[in-house]
Amino acid sequence: MLLVKSALIVLVTLLACPACAEEPPMSEDLAWKLLEIGRAIDPPKTAALYAPLQQKEPYPDVKTAREIKYGPAERHLLDVFTPEANSPPRPVLIYIHGGGFVAGNKRTPGSPFYDNIMLWAVKSGFVGVNATYRLAPQSPYPAGAEDLGAVVAWVAGKIGERGGDPARIYLVGQSAGAVHVANYVSHPEFYKVKDGGLAGAVMISGIYDLTASPVGDAEITYFGSDPSRYAERSSLQGLLATKIPLMVTAAELDPPRFVEQFELLKQASCKRASGCARTFMLPQHSHMSEVYSINTGDTRLTDEILEFVKTGK
Repeated sequence: MLLVKSALIVLVTLLACPACAEEPPMSEDLAWKLLEIGRAIDPPKTAALYAPLQQKEPYPDVKTAREIKYGPAERHLLDVFTPEANSPPRPVLIYIHGGGFVAGNKRTPGSPFYDNIMLWAVKSGFVGVNATYRLAPQSPYPAGAEDLGAVVAWVAGKIGERGGDPARIYLVGQSAGAVHVANYVSHPEFYKVKDGGLAGAVMISGIYDLTASPVGDAEITYFGSDPSRYAERSSLQGLLATKIPLMVTAAELDPPRFVEQFELLKQASCKRASGCARTFMLPQHSHMSEVYSINTGDTRLTDEILEFVKTGK
């Protein structure tokens, strides 16, 4: 049923947009392979589809500075990507990876992910910062938000030396990374920089209200097993109160819970005094392909991010 429904969506989209049929952002073969994976979160299979489309080191016209310490913990590390050529101060894009709170990294040797996001950032006029953080169960809530506070503080204090503009910092997270971004933005007690230090925050396929649906093992490992704490440890209410511009996305083939959380935040955000958050449902993509596709010819998600940065909403 999922395959048929999604195929119909693709067909209707092409009929409604003849220009899209001329140069589709995703090949038919790739679209069907993602449909075959379906709503499963399958990094190896999805990576195998996208790795051949990504650049390999060395990266022309890009300088990389890796394994920079931003704090005392072993995983308090970040990479900075800048253009080889000098340029006026650039906005900064910080990327926070996923991994179900218990795994994941900013980069795996031999893999193009998530250097691909940094390369796109530099190509698009940013300084790119790729950061990792402490993991559960050794470091449960609020370690992720605390670490993001330290990352933003490091960037605000140091990025000017590397060609970045500390007044234009954008924090982007996917999956568990989106949860950490949301928790940081929504809980000012984690700020180490005035007003959070952000020009905007982008949350890709996150969870924002732990009370809205049954929690999984990953959330219990990070947030704890006491449901009475879930409301205060969720980000929804703080996201509605923040003045930081927000962009919220999910993928068409995300597991249902991520789609439900996207819709929940999308609708709730329109009650904010500042108006609705920017929201975007990424067609054809899955939980992993949405970020593995960055820096390929499929620019649907990154076009939205650039528009968000350009307009501030």
